[in-house]
Amino acid sequence: MSSPARQTSVQHAPVAVVGAGAMGSGIAQVAAQAGHPVHIVDAVDGAAAAARDRLAATLQRLADRGKTTQDHAASATANLHVVDRPADLPACTLVIEAVREDLADKRALFAELAAHQPADTLLATNTSSLDVSAIAAGLDHPGRVLGLHFFNPPPLMRLVEVVHGEATDEDSLARATELVRTWGKTPVRCTSTPGFIVNRVARPFYGEAQRMVEAGVADPATIDLALREHGGFRMGPMELTDLIGQDVNLAVGTSVWEQTGRDPRYEPTGYQRRLVAEGRLGRKSGRGVFRYDASGQPLDAAPDAQLAQALATGPVVTNPVARTVAMLVNEALDLVDRGEATAEDVDTAMRLGTNYPKGPVAWGREVGLDVVADQLRELDAAFRGGRYRLSPALAAAVRA
Repeated sequence: MSSPARQTSVQHAPVAVVGAGAMGSGIAQVAAQAGHPVHIVDAVDGAAAAARDRLAATLQRLADRGKTTQDHAASATANLHVVDRPADLPACTLVIEAVREDLADKRALFAELAAHQPADTLLATNTSSLDVSAIAAGLDHPGRVLGLHFFNPPPLMRLVEVVHGEATDEDSLARATELVRTWGKTPVRCTSTPGFIVNRVARPFYGEAQRMVEAGVADPATIDLALREHGGFRMGPMELTDLIGQDVNLAVGTSVWEQTGRDPRYEPTGYQRRLVAEGRLGRKSGRGVFRYDASGQPLDAAPDAQLAQALATGPVVTNPVARTVAMLVNEALDLVDRGEATAEDVDTAMRLGTNYPKGPVAWGREVGLDVVADQLRELDAAFRGGRYRLSPALAAAVRA
């Protein structure tokens, strides 16, 4: 069977989304607004139809607010179709799954898709933590299997990580990259390393703050203020993990840690583990690091501005900004040095995927790699165990 992408323009080629939760629905909206017929499938009876109805209401609200035209909203809504089973999908240019993070479930789904879709249909996973190569293992035509990792909410977030496994071929990568670009997204490429770019490089942003709070350096609100006001981050790590969900953030961090052989650089903190064990999951449970009222406003997040300024201008061991930036730079350089992404793609990913004020590679050059190396050596001397070891790339750069 010939590819739908060969039969019609890419812009109007059929796309399927398997999984009608928040991520799947958001991806379906993006594709439908880009002009594709979008076929939505979910294993739960009625979930795909409910997602279509929610998206129709969302598109109408966008039109009512002047964010799009009535004609475009109607056209995008008409692009949304419900299909009962993956086996019933028509031939598509792309099928992307957004089901739960379970390798066995994803492998079973991809086997079914591979059996019913043409050989050149792109089969993509939206996984944030699982190995694309493991998902593709044993499939016919594994070269068309790749990751398309969208960020939440997909209609608003510009970044998509285009992730290639060991078997993914260059043609599939090029087609997927161009497709998401036509959707108005900014694609970055990376190998199927644990956490890909964003979820791996970002680990120190959360971990350093939690360790400083756990050590009694300052309260959570003051740490957040230091990083916002003196580091330029849009949100502090404590409030951000409450927004994400402490359980969700811990699960991603634990996955990266396990997949890297329990490298101390990624070890989750006892602080966050206790939050999750106590059911303090963040805004969604009414209490995480902070307590929240019914509108989601924190009730106990008053920072000490004077202390935040003193910490942000003090020694690296008690400086939330310097500690965090040094670790981000080290992590980014390490990922680039392993050949898992380019420096440009790492910086783009961290600016767009996490709203960091600067990409960590460029940030390191601005601060000075020798300064970053000295800071990490000081941290390593204060906190033994390997978390603060210099990456080979950083060590080589300061020797040069």
